[in-house]
Amino acid sequence: MNYKNFPMVPRVVFGRGSFNQLSEIISPKRLNTKAPFIYLIDDVFKNDAWLTSRVALSYDDRIIFVSSEEEPKTTQVDDLVEDIILSFKERPSGIIGIGGGTILDLAKAVSLMLTNEGGAKDYQGWDLIKNPGIYHVGIPTISGTGAEVSRTTVLTGPTRKLGINSDFTPFDQVILDSELIKDVPTDQWFYTGMDCYIHCVESLTGTYLNTFSQTYGNMALELCKEVFLEHNLTEVESQEKLMMASWHGGMSIAYSQVGVAHAMSYGLAYLLGIKHGIGNCIVFDHLEEFYPEGVKLFKKMKKIHNITLPKGICADLSDKDLDIMINTAMGLEPLWENAIGKNWKKTITKEKLKSLYQKM
Repeated sequence: MNYKNFPMVPRVVFGRGSFNQLSEIISPKRLNTKAPFIYLIDDVFKNDAWLTSRVALSYDDRIIFVSSEEEPKTTQVDDLVEDIILSFKERPSGIIGIGGGTILDLAKAVSLMLTNEGGAKDYQGWDLIKNPGIYHVGIPTISGTGAEVSRTTVLTGPTRKLGINSDFTPFDQVILDSELIKDVPTDQWFYTGMDCYIHCVESLTGTYLNTFSQTYGNMALELCKEVFLEHNLTEVESQEKLMMASWHGGMSIAYSQVGVAHAMSYGLAYLLGIKHGIGNCIVFDHLEEFYPEGVKLFKKMKKIHNITLPKGICADLSDKDLDIMINTAMGLEPLWENAIGKNWKKTITKEKLKSLYQKM
């Protein structure tokens, strides 16, 4: 048996208001006065002085506001990298991502592509990155994706949606400040939180399950239940617990894998551009056959929080479009193997996936 030797985030700060320590944390990492820190910040904060005024810029440091309306793309990574290379004489001291999963994935990818030749699409897959990226910091402003702790950066490329999975992907530093997630709209809070919940269900019921994954997965699942089912938590407690659920949920899949909902939501994202969190919810709503208990609880949470999911998104798709989604989903073999087992191709056919997509 060849056990995987996974890296973890080496440094993490947790605590309400810890974002104020950012400059103190990163300043020892500045290479010189000409090597800037580049801040990739979700553009929802563009006019939010409460957050941006706390980012202390020195020398040639720069903030780049990035839209998170769409899933991150390999072309977007390449454009950011080119912009940075052309704008500065020296390689940056570091990349700091401040936002949700989209921004955190972009920050990880940009860090890697500043030190590896070619385009981001060349590295979609497992362990293709050869050189460590530059110093990179993740600061989540929404909780659930686990992007702050994972060894992948999920990107939509020209031919597929697939992560850059590598030992060099995880952040060098993470700051978990629950105050940063206080203004997240309810539906967004739910969809991203459910990404974490679905991670856990898929990890805990999968064939790859082991004690390492189970321990983190159970902890994240219990925290999700507290946040989404109980009414006696204060706002601060709810925010802190969801932040830790996201962290543990991300850890639970480090040594295992996700499953059916994630595989099929990749198809929705690749063809229709549907964002990851809501895509997972749309798919998971129809997966009683695979996750009976998990889906039952999901529907209960949906009802408690008055969430209405979009319907009929695949109703008018052509067979060609459906085939694109099916092929994208079926290409994620480790996810299916985790969900169903080594002989998954016997039960997961194109017809099976087509009938599931047509329900959505």
